[in-house]
Amino acid sequence: MSKALNGKVAVVAGGTRGASRAIAVELGRAGAFVYVTGRSSGAGRSEVDRPETIEQTVELVEQAGGAGAAIRVDHLERDQVAGLAQRIDREQGRLDILVDGIWGGDNYIGWGKAVWEQSLDETLRMIRLGVDAHLITSHFLFPLIIRQPGGLVVEMTDGTAEYNAKYRKGTSLGFYLAKAASQPLAIGEAFQTKEHGTTVVAMTPGWLRSEAMLEAFGVTEANWRDAVAERPHFAISETPAFTGRTVAALAADPDKARFSGQTLNSGQLAKIYEIDDVDGSRPDAWRYIAEVEEPGEQADTTGYR
Repeated sequence: MSKALNGKVAVVAGGTRGASRAIAVELGRAGAFVYVTGRSSGAGRSEVDRPETIEQTVELVEQAGGAGAAIRVDHLERDQVAGLAQRIDREQGRLDILVDGIWGGDNYIGWGKAVWEQSLDETLRMIRLGVDAHLITSHFLFPLIIRQPGGLVVEMTDGTAEYNAKYRKGTSLGFYLAKAASQPLAIGEAFQTKEHGTTVVAMTPGWLRSEAMLEAFGVTEANWRDAVAERPHFAISETPAFTGRTVAALAADPDKARFSGQTLNSGQLAKIYEIDDVDGSRPDAWRYIAEVEEPGEQADTTGYR
């Protein structure tokens, strides 16, 4: 087993479930010590109200041969994020990888609602979760990241820069703004940290078979293809592990700075690093969405996975 990240220290903020959980596992598998933060823990659930916890994520890290610690943090609370930074500094004296997967706004999306139709509180809550929490986290953790050259910051998002360049029909304005903001966030953070040798990217999975997505479709990972009959384009979907593997490969790449300021996606990095999903396929979801799903073509993943 490759331990390309031995001696590295990582934080996966919002690492409770989905792609962020898988990234924590793969960073740990590669040798990094992983701090997993979030609001859902044994002490209680976040507003997402799902059963996954940060402690369970650390258990998965350990099962993969890694090591880590779960720390309950609300990344909208400045004192809590400052305390996280102080603890990492005290225990490790460095931070090499920051994956900011903070979200938790799924219950507020308001699919297809105009801004005047949706609750204003829900719209602003998504902005707080998708923008404010990321800025607060950067403010307190970047001083650790820039302490030594070679650091990596990954701002998790949903959608490529090209896809989010136009309004996301069928969602809502708050959701669109919260996710599209990741691109200028990465561009600005990359510029501000360049002289310190830090790489900053935004990163999006493809159509993710997260815990919530599988549950919504009434399937499990073992029989996920049963959902394709109702949603044919779901055939392009991928496991969270696919994103986890690609981010771990990026973290270990000595030439990763060539990507700084860009919005990357799992299918793109899988080609570069020759990485497959757990079933041996290599889904290229965002190219598929642009070339097959959005134009209204019949679902056919040939050449896309």
